Amino acid sequence: MPTPSMEDYLERIYQLIDEKGYARVSDIADALEVHPSSVTKMVQKLDGEDYLVYEKYRGLVLTAKGKKIGKRLVYRHELLEEFMRIIGVDEKRIYSDVEGIEHHLSWEAIDRIGDLVTYFEEDEIRVKELKATQRKQDPEADEGEQQ
Repeated sequence: MPTPSMEDYLERIYQLIDEKGYARVSDIADALEVHPSSVTKMVQKLDGEDYLVYEKYRGLVLTAKGKKIGKRLVYRHELLEEFMRIIGVDEKRIYSDVEGIEHHLSWEAIDRIGDLVTYFEEDEIRVKELKATQRKQDPEADEGEQQ
């Protein structure tokens, strides 16, 4: 199992390859706001764990194992962002909240959150009812939304 740090790298590498067709050390460093030397060390570690193949000065390619994990990590992140939107978390806080919790949830919990997101997405009225319930329980939330 990859560590949370390895997951962050795999998720971002997967996204870069999906978006651009490739992922260079400098792209990864920029995306994760780390030094290129840190990326090189992690990429070598991921290579050793068979998540990717890395050749110095030539780039990297995700293995089937790396693609599978990367895709699942991107799904997890996007799912948690959508869940946060549904439950009414302020858009400015969603990214940092997801980054804070995504590594601490089991895949079973992620699957159940997925079920819940699907439940709400199947019927938009459910989301409206949830937001109405939240306003009744926390009248100050309306004031915060208006500011």
